[in-house]
Amino acid sequence: MNRKGKILLVLALVVVVGMAFRVSWNALRDVAKAIGADATAAMLYPFVVDGLMALALVATLVLTGKAKTFALRVLATYALASLVLNYVHGLVPQLHDRAVDWSRLADWGPANWALVLLATSLPVGSIYFGSDLVAKVLHHQPDHDTNQEKTSEVTVNRSTSDLDKSTPQHAPRVFEVTADQSADHAPVLESIEATPAPSVAAVAAIAHRPRRTTGRVPESARSPRPARTPEQLLEEARSATAGWSVEELTAEAIRKAVRTSPAKARVLRETLRAERTTGEGEAA
Repeated sequence: MNRKGKILLVLALVVVVGMAFRVSWNALRDVAKAIGADATAAMLYPFVVDGLMALALVATLVLTGKAKTFALRVLATYALASLVLNYVHGLVPQLHDRAVDWSRLADWGPANWALVLLATSLPVGSIYFGSDLVAKVLHHQPDHDTNQEKTSEVTVNRSTSDLDKSTPQHAPRVFEVTADQSADHAPVLESIEATPAPSVAAVAAIAHRPRRTTGRVPESARSPRPARTPEQLLEEARSATAGWSVEELTAEAIRKAVRTSPAKARVLRETLRAERTTGEGEAA
């Protein structure tokens, strides 16, 4: 519905409520005279009953939760009370004569006492319930403001956590390169230094990929390799380097040939060079 249609609907509602109040006002005024109210009090009495109904209706549109339930109960109670008094006004013809200032609301005594108690308690209830409803409306805080604050806090927290996860800071890896290995790995180091740093988008994409298991393989998962004695390593090195010259006897080349550690490879290098030198001296 557009704005013009809403305005017309509200105006029609105001007109209907105004006419209904005028009809109820006549009955409540006569009832107020019947319970001993003067002319001024009888004229204001309908505003006490039906006016609180309007106030409770507005409160139900503003309040939420238990406060809204309380406003609905007040609205229902006063609507029922107004209905009962209008019904009594229709049943007692003496109340219709404006010249009569006092009359019984019912022929049966207990019913008359109950109706008088109802009619006289409504103004006191209007003071109590009306003040309570106004206080609840003034101290009411809309729920949508709280929800917006919670949503903004959750959004900020999520964005911060996502930022921390999407841009991980990895510690730089340190590689130890020996003097014998520097010559063989120089091209690899140059290519690593020349590689540009990855962008933030690339890092974020890599971070979201499932990572493979890395690190040292536990001893229980490694394939068993028989330990070789120094004599066996020396025999293998002699066989592998039988056709090599003295200049070709480097620790790195021996390490790759017999598949041993750099320290043992250096020992084998010195031993083989010493044998070659001793052998050449004896031959000369």
